[in-house]
Amino acid sequence: QVQLVESGGGLVQAGGSLRLSCAASGSIVSINSMGWYRQARGKQRELVATVASGGNTNYADSVKGRFTISRDNTKNMVYLQMNNLKPEDTSVYYCNAVVMTTYRGLYWGQGTQVTVSS
Repeated sequence: QVQLVESGGGLVQAGGSLRLSCAASGSIVSINSMGWYRQARGKQRELVATVASGGNTNYADSVKGRFTISRDNTKNMVYLQMNNLKPEDTSVYYCNAVVMTTYRGLYWGQGTQVTVSS
């Protein structure tokens, strides 16, 4: 079993910053890609950013230049630094990871709420 636990969400004013963290634990052999997704009320879940095991990153156009994804492979953690937040960034943010245990599986965290006030 693998668990992903997010932390760092909260309420912030527009223009502010937050840093999300996600810790993976369990019977992990290795972790391939890790990523952040978000889902606003009434909308579909969408990609925010991903980072491969080698460090290559990918961002949604809406967050490029404002958000930075990083990972610490020694701690099985992924981070999302969010700067210059906008009200439209308000969502529940989920981390995910492609994890090798006895098989290769995709796992999700439970989500953390980010609310940006105008």
